[in-house]
Amino acid sequence: MSATRPGSAAPAGFWHRYAAWSLDAALVMLLVLPFAWPGLQVAWRALGTATKDLVASVGTALADAMMGGVPLPGIFDELLHDPRLLQAATGVQAGLWQLAWPPLLGYALLAAPWHVLGEHSRWQGSIGKRALGLAVTDLADRPLSLARAALRHMAGLLSWLTLNLGHAMAAVPPRKRALHDLVAGTHVLRVRGDARMPGWARAWIVLQLLAMVGLWAWLMLRYIAALEAGIPGL
Repeated sequence: MSATRPGSAAPAGFWHRYAAWSLDAALVMLLVLPFAWPGLQVAWRALGTATKDLVASVGTALADAMMGGVPLPGIFDELLHDPRLLQAATGVQAGLWQLAWPPLLGYALLAAPWHVLGEHSRWQGSIGKRALGLAVTDLADRPLSLARAALRHMAGLLSWLTLNLGHAMAAVPPRKRALHDLVAGTHVLRVRGDARMPGWARAWIVLQLLAMVGLWAWLMLRYIAALEAGIPGL
């Protein structure tokens, strides 16, 4: 593997890095979902049932509190300590965990070799980084050893545990190194293209934003419909 020439590269910006990471995440999840799909269908139905039970419990507890003459300021406290709601909320929590853990586990198992082997390869990065013209090197602009690539990937957990503040450090000039880069002694360079993100990458980020807004709106509509069904006369 040949080292990246310092004169031909510049530190990669935050949005270049995010576009590359999110593209990799989507590709990895596409590989994981076929294996997790049967379990996800069961978990989704269980979560739907638990959510309906929770909404129904909220409606019943709210009606009981109002008919029992509980003052308006005390209704929230009444609901918060209602054993029916606590039990229903526990069911929703269990349903969410049942829905989340199979794809997350599959992603974690596949993402490790995806990123580690990609950064150790002649590409010096994953498929997403390759598409954005990025390369991961040590501080002397040399290709990563397998051990350093593995250390960088494991150190990424610290960036997640800091509520993504470790990732946000990649936006800080001049070196634009994330927390896991500091731990592993690496940096991400833009070795192809210019500082302006490609149009397709900008469109990819906008698509993610629209998908998040659409999902939020759909969940709110489902919640309102369930609430109306659970509270007669609402």
